[in-house]
Amino acid sequence: MALTQSKFRTTEQLNTALVRKITKLLRDGIEENGRASLVVSGGRTPAELFNALSKAHLEWNKVDISLADERWVDNTDDASNEKMLRTKLLINNAANANFVPLKTHHGDAKDAVLTCTDNLQKMHTPFDVLILGMGEDGHTASLFPCSEQISEGLDLESGNAYIAVQPTTAPNQRMSLTLPALLNSNQIFLHLTGESKKDVLDKVLSDDDAMVMPIRAVINNADVELVWAP
Repeated sequence: MALTQSKFRTTEQLNTALVRKITKLLRDGIEENGRASLVVSGGRTPAELFNALSKAHLEWNKVDISLADERWVDNTDDASNEKMLRTKLLINNAANANFVPLKTHHGDAKDAVLTCTDNLQKMHTPFDVLILGMGEDGHTASLFPCSEQISEGLDLESGNAYIAVQPTTAPNQRMSLTLPALLNSNQIFLHLTGESKKDVLDKVLSDDDAMVMPIRAVINNADVELVWAP
């Protein structure tokens, strides 16, 4: 397993290059399988990337899109990844994509795991493209090193696609793809911007004590392309 690195001078250059790569991969997936799948992360970092991607010329009606994780809040809440996706990605040309949300009517994310697992059947797997981010603590998706659920979330033999997570260092209960579900992807991008995130990643890769950092578990078990701009 390997980490390749693509570095860009600006976020604009990064977004242009990554949109080109994602579009080609999705187009190839459609050509090969009739449909393609894209799983993305929320947060502030990918907003501009999503806006650029939404304008790509693609058979979006043949693309299934979902989230790597979701805060367990209403989809109208500003903390909702779904809300961000609907305003930044599921617009323009990409408005025709098939979106598979994670948030359900259940009050507790633990009660929604089976529903999310069933809904995953609506998507082509392995995912054609997975875009991950990373927190300052090395978490990715909502696999937080501080959570009681981290061992289960990183268990490659769990057989589970989703896990309900309660981080102790961040608000809101979460729903997250597990490590084996994340790894079930043909192409994984780690999308980072800023020097501080790059410093965290460098520590993750060089410090043996960082083994508990979930992003390291991804990198240790898959080929990952880092796309980064300061």
